Amino acid sequence: MTPKTMEIFLVLFIFSVCILVPAQAAPPISTVPQGGTVFVGEQGLDITSAIGTDSRIGWWASGAAITSSAPDQTVAVPNPTSFFVTPNAFTSYTGNWYRLDASGKADGIAFNVLDPQLAVQVYDTSLSLDRTNDWVPTGDQVRFTINSNLYTISSQRGQGAPVTIYVQAPDGAQYSSVVDAGGISHSMVEIPVTSNPFYTDSAGITWNTGNPLYTQGTYTVWAECNMNHMKDNYLVTGKTISTQITILDQDVNPLIRSGVTTTNPTVIATTPPSTPRPTPIPTTETRIPTPSPTTSTAPFVTTTSMNTIEVTPAATNLPVQTVSSATAAPGFDVMVTTIALLMGIALCKKKI
Repeated sequence: MTPKTMEIFLVLFIFSVCILVPAQAAPPISTVPQGGTVFVGEQGLDITSAIGTDSRIGWWASGAAITSSAPDQTVAVPNPTSFFVTPNAFTSYTGNWYRLDASGKADGIAFNVLDPQLAVQVYDTSLSLDRTNDWVPTGDQVRFTINSNLYTISSQRGQGAPVTIYVQAPDGAQYSSVVDAGGISHSMVEIPVTSNPFYTDSAGITWNTGNPLYTQGTYTVWAECNMNHMKDNYLVTGKTISTQITILDQDVNPLIRSGVTTTNPTVIATTPPSTPRPTPIPTTETRIPTPSPTTSTAPFVTTTSMNTIEVTPAATNLPVQTVSSATAAPGFDVMVTTIALLMGIALCKKKI
């Protein structure tokens, strides 16, 4: 055999060995090891390793003496390769379930039953802020946060729990993938959740809210897990489907009213308009203030030893007159004075 022939033979031999020896595949997500975790609602589980040769499992209340008392609940396992964690039988009895031997005694742990929990949040990585049920400026980058106890199977079944995130646009369209800042689309279907909390950017999934594919408005976000038909069998909000949350994608903070100038009202103190008092109308009679009594002097004649006639004014009280609305005629006071003077002179001549 020539060296060339030998080389060809070795290549063919190695190739045939690779074909004949199958690659070792990861166990399906339905295979449960002994002491592993199962969730209410899962069906079609292979619990062969978990139950061993026994055909029944039992549950004891917390604090019970497992080795010396009968179980509080028991479930038969007719087919360990297709086991159903029914909500009716297991929802109220979470925790460890044990193998039961033929006598009904505990024969080691089988698996741990958990009630699933699932929630989702929205986080703005551009501003490092939680934006769950809030608003995000258009153009910011967003990641999703999955909070769940489903991650516990990742170390037991060889893969994370498959969780799907849905985003519903303002027009009702649903997205199961989002486009990042580089324009690359990332599927959000059955994201393998391996921790709690789980951040989608660790799996390369981010959302560019400024991409033209996304109109501004309110988006609704939720998560689902239908691992081994658990959502089909146990459709409960907060367990196999998260509570829906919202995110408002727009340019302006919703607390600021765009395009409207808002000012605080100015309070002006006002007083009722004053009604002017009517101007008094003069009456037909006008009162003129009464002057104080005046003294008019009338001449008084005295005789001296020198036969000199001295005229001394005599005090004469004039009567006070009340003037009616008619005003005294001009010169009236002069006339009265003149008459008084003439009377005084007449008296003087009479005495002489």
